[in-house]
Amino acid sequence: MRSVLLSLASVVFFPALAAANPHCATAGPLVFTSNTPQLPGAPTLAPLTPTSPPASLKGAPFVMHIANAGATITDLGTSDRMRQIAARSGDQFMLFDVTPDGNAAVSGIPIEMTLAQLKTVAAGNITDLGLVHGVEGYFVRSGSMFQVFYATPDNQRVIPGVLWDAAGKNITKAEVANIPGAIPTVEVNGSDGPQAAPAAVLPLVQNATFGTIGNNPAKHLYMLIDPQCIYSIRAFQMLRPFAEQNQIEISVIPLTILDGEDGGQSTKSAMALLSDPPDQIVGAWQSGSEGNRPSEQAQARLKQNMLIAQAIGLKATPTFVWRKADGTEGQLVGVPQNVQAFVDAIGS
Repeated sequence: MRSVLLSLASVVFFPALAAANPHCATAGPLVFTSNTPQLPGAPTLAPLTPTSPPASLKGAPFVMHIANAGATITDLGTSDRMRQIAARSGDQFMLFDVTPDGNAAVSGIPIEMTLAQLKTVAAGNITDLGLVHGVEGYFVRSGSMFQVFYATPDNQRVIPGVLWDAAGKNITKAEVANIPGAIPTVEVNGSDGPQAAPAAVLPLVQNATFGTIGNNPAKHLYMLIDPQCIYSIRAFQMLRPFAEQNQIEISVIPLTILDGEDGGQSTKSAMALLSDPPDQIVGAWQSGSEGNRPSEQAQARLKQNMLIAQAIGLKATPTFVWRKADGTEGQLVGVPQNVQAFVDAIGS
């Protein structure tokens, strides 16, 4: 079950489906809770080999697309007029709700809330995104944060998630692109070189509790993560070899932003990591060995990290912050698309 919770918000094991700089977005304002904790080990990405979906699903272009990307498909039947499938690659899997026309799917799990109830709860903060592939999308804002929901065709449940089409396009991103604040304004250029981050971010993150890997102070990268965020795990897997060779130095700052999706596991994992000595935090996250009980200091450390994340306006994990060669600050939200170019842009 842990793997399900880990992967609900991601398509990282399907590169053909992944959006630019994929990340785990916060579902609402950053709030620290004192739930207590566990973290999976960094998953191994399986090689992409085309698979054959069940015969009942071969007429759905979306299903064929992810099967061709190497996923093993399981037909979970029909619910609320949408076909539900599980897509597995290696030790990772996630759930999709395929649209009535078979040409798209929502990555996520329907929740026990009708569309009418959502409209009541989010009154004044909900925007109708229109009907696409037979499902209606709704942009719901909570303070500076947001979540996109898709109503099932019978309007009896809503699905918080991302809508993907059979070509691997992130439809949700296109739908919300014109809504102010919906798309992070901190981006990288085509070669993954950074743009300036908000002022005075580095002094804040440097005061967080973190673990460090690598020894290269001139190319020091701060990485804010949710331990359960598959994109954080993927990004670390990509960057770890550079740190192990001391080409960069990475300080990993544990946060919790996915409790609403993983039943509190994010807070448990973060507190477990923050109970370790700093020189053991990265190793514990890497190996998934956070069975230790939270220390007396863990809650205060996590609270401090969360306050720092709130102060810098963090909206997703992983978020990277570093000093550029010209002395300004750089920032990247999400998984780097060109890792070598990204590493080259850090420090002097």
